Amino acid sequence: MRRLFVIVFLLIHAAFSSVSGRVLPLTVKEVCLMLRSGYSNEAVQRELSARQLAETCDTAGEAALRGAGASPSLIDAIKGGVYQTSQADARAALEQRAAQAQRQALETERLRKMDTLYQAQRARERTASGPLETRPAVADLVKGDLVYLNNGSVVRFNDEALGSKKLIALYFSASWCPGCREFTPQLIEYYKRVKAQHPEFEIILVSGDRSAAEMGVHLQKTQMPWPAVDFAKLPGKETLKRYGGESIPCLVLLDASGKVLADTFEGKTRVGPEKVLATLDAIFAGGPGNQVAQVR
Repeated sequence: MRRLFVIVFLLIHAAFSSVSGRVLPLTVKEVCLMLRSGYSNEAVQRELSARQLAETCDTAGEAALRGAGASPSLIDAIKGGVYQTSQADARAALEQRAAQAQRQALETERLRKMDTLYQAQRARERTASGPLETRPAVADLVKGDLVYLNNGSVVRFNDEALGSKKLIALYFSASWCPGCREFTPQLIEYYKRVKAQHPEFEIILVSGDRSAAEMGVHLQKTQMPWPAVDFAKLPGKETLKRYGGESIPCLVLLDASGKVLADTFEGKTRVGPEKVLATLDAIFAGGPGNQVAQVR
């Protein structure tokens, strides 16, 4: 449901792109999307009055509007041409949308290739490293190699308290990953909600970005409140990377000894990072005396 809402929001937002500095007229499909995402008929009518409609409404369009919840009066007004824009504006709008669709297709393909490269890199790392036979303490794996965002700058993180953490979640993420951009705000909201009551818990970002600059922009745009492995130190973190799954976003919950308590993947099957948050909730609900190992 959340993914559907995001897709709807992005489609509606794209409709506000401009042609020569002017907002684009709407299409019947966009009117339907507005209605399905929660716009009232009155709000849609106001938007149509301001922006007009770039196309006529045929039988299929009328059925789509009715299915989206359009009122009879709104449908009659659209069919009657009340909001119809000029042919020149309609042609310009359709051309602009075609260009937008082409750019989106190119961006989607670029991101698909980057995800394929990431998965291939992860496979090479796992093959070269072999199985994780021992469980080194998580704090030891990152000692002296963490940074965080402080007043807009990426600075060294004081990790002295990390050794006392009983629960550490490794967050494998990257700025180029659409799924990460969707899940990261959810994770930030969760972190801010539970962190004060559970100081024994911490998250560490393991970035999949292509450069330190990309990672820095990622931290700044999202305002991640947790530390990250310094990008320059990532090449030497093979043991840490072995906890990552086939793709991102990937959240892996460990105890202080490095034992996996919850994972985004079950083998090669993706069950989602939300499962890890559910495990954390179960642990936190057990109270101070709860034994982490009992959650497994």
